[in-house]
Amino acid sequence: MLAAYGVSAQRVFYLDNPPARAEITRVLTLLGAASPRALMRTSEPRYTELGLVNASDGELIEAMARHPDLIQRPVVIWADRAVIARPPELLLPLLEAGPNPPRRNTP
Repeated sequence: MLAAYGVSAQRVFYLDNPPARAEITRVLTLLGAASPRALMRTSEPRYTELGLVNASDGELIEAMARHPDLIQRPVVIWADRAVIARPPELLLPLLEAGPNPPRRNTP
C-alpha cells in the first residue's frame, strides 16, 4: 500500500530491538494519543499478568519499553504523524493527506 503512494518504507523490528521510553513517548505524540493504552495490546495475557489495568501513564510506557510485545503493530510514521495500521485501511487517510497536510489554526 505504501508503494502505491510512492512512500518508501523502513521496517523496525522492535520485538528484537525494543524502543526506549523516549521513542514510545514520541510515537504517542505523533499518534495524538490521549493515553499510552492507545498504543498497547491490552488483550495480551502479559498486560493482565503485569497488572497494568490501573497503571499510570509512566508505568504503561515503561511496560512497553520492557515488553515490546505489548505494542500494537504495525505503526506507520510519516512526516510528523503516525497511525496504527490495523486494519491496513486505517493508513489511507494518512497517505491521502500526503507528508505535509495543511495545518488548522486553533485559537
